[in-house]
Amino acid sequence: MAMRLVLADDHQLVRAGLRSLLGSFLDVQVLAECGDGHEALALVDRLQPDVLLLDITLPGLNGLEVARRVPRASPSTRVLILSMHAGAEYVTQALRAGVAGYLIKDSAVDELRVALDAVHAGRPYLSPAISQTVLQGFLRTGEGPPQRAQLDLLTPRQRETLQLIAEGYGTREIAARLNVSVKTVESHRSQIMERLDIHDVPGLVRLAIRLGLVSVDSV
Repeated sequence: MAMRLVLADDHQLVRAGLRSLLGSFLDVQVLAECGDGHEALALVDRLQPDVLLLDITLPGLNGLEVARRVPRASPSTRVLILSMHAGAEYVTQALRAGVAGYLIKDSAVDELRVALDAVHAGRPYLSPAISQTVLQGFLRTGEGPPQRAQLDLLTPRQRETLQLIAEGYGTREIAARLNVSVKTVESHRSQIMERLDIHDVPGLVRLAIRLGLVSVDSV
């Protein structure tokens, strides 16, 4: 039976290349593709794919937040992160988010095939390019670097608000996108600053960029 897959990456050329590559795998069926986190979650909910091939840096809702929400939308869908980031902070947060696998974008084509087969079969997969020291530390303690642990202090809605702030949306725009009141957004922003101990918007933007929630190009 073919592996049913949804592809989410915010770069159209990257998606086109990946879709062409995946099309060469005879037993892989790409059901849909998108470049937005909210759309990725909606596609997972509607199509119930076997695998979601997911980038971390997505507009609206970043890949890590999407991964956290996938089990509720489609419990049987396995998430494979495909990212340019190999740093410890990204890997540990992805593992906390419950992903089944983590693959680096400069990996060989054969490694993508191996990773897909592993997560589809219910086995975890981590790219050999990821530091074994980092992985052993995570498995031993369940803890990642302090910077990433900061995000665990925020609620899902606060993390979403943080991303939108970093993407340059104003208070009223964020309220409209989240379908909440301006007062609620202001409350979220105040709580985010208090919990992260960062008391200005530029500081929040710098943190979001450093943690891969947004790219430099999007701010």
